[in-house]
Amino acid sequence: MSLVCLTDFQAHAREQLSKSTRDFIEGGADDSITRDDNIAAFKRIRLRPRYLRDVSEVDTRTTIQGEEISAPICIAPTGFHCLVWPDGEMSTARDKENERLNATQQRRAAQAAGICYITSTFASCSLEDIVIAAPEGLRWFQLYVHPDLQLNKQLIQRVESLGFKALVITLDTPVCGNRRHDIRNQLRRNLTLTDLQSPKKIDALTEVVAAVKGKIEVYLDGGVRTGNDVLKALALGAKCIFLGRPILWGLACKGEHGVKEVLNILTNEFHTSMALTGCRSVAEINRNLVQFSRL
Repeated sequence: MSLVCLTDFQAHAREQLSKSTRDFIEGGADDSITRDDNIAAFKRIRLRPRYLRDVSEVDTRTTIQGEEISAPICIAPTGFHCLVWPDGEMSTARDKENERLNATQQRRAAQAAGICYITSTFASCSLEDIVIAAPEGLRWFQLYVHPDLQLNKQLIQRVESLGFKALVITLDTPVCGNRRHDIRNQLRRNLTLTDLQSPKKIDALTEVVAAVKGKIEVYLDGGVRTGNDVLKALALGAKCIFLGRPILWGLACKGEHGVKEVLNILTNEFHTSMALTGCRSVAEINRNLVQFSRL
């Protein structure tokens, strides 16, 4: 069966994975209200198409922190890739090797797509291996700040020496969320996925954009499932969006090739959305392209 959208990858990934792994990827904290609201919030936003514009050439390229990327669609930091791709019966040593492989597969896919990949603090493979796998790609590093300031300093110096261009500092995890499925499945974990109990991210986006007043770039992750969602986020002020779960779905289905397919599908959908709203470049996307449903 052809996988033609991100929800196809989600459904196929569910068939490939064990129950505990499915629950880990799909689950959120407590009642998963924020997870569901992040997706539903996009559906309340409508695009306003513009016609009689020459969209024979549409350019999805943009920049983040001064670096050009092929589309405003990048890869968020996630951990426990070893749960997704290798055989669950493999030994711990083999699991670690497959985690290294999976992280480098994502990194190579990001490099091939010409986008940014954020490496997690809790990646089981070495940062050196990731850099070797995709030496030319744009890479940022996600940092959980440790109480030991010297440890933080050493880690930051290490990633800087390896060519990571930016730090992505996590601020909203003083404690791990109460992930009920993981507790029931007795899944041991040291971190969570990227969404915790917080306001709907697309709703919070407009507040953040207004607060920073153009002084810094604003990015969004959480709830993006279609190219329309990408355009809506940019119209409301995001410079770029980052994908978490959909990347893991692609990895679960087809490894590196699955990640590439997920990125290609979303980029092609975004390209179509730009054309239908009369945007020939990312710079032409603006707040006038969206309206909030009254339903």
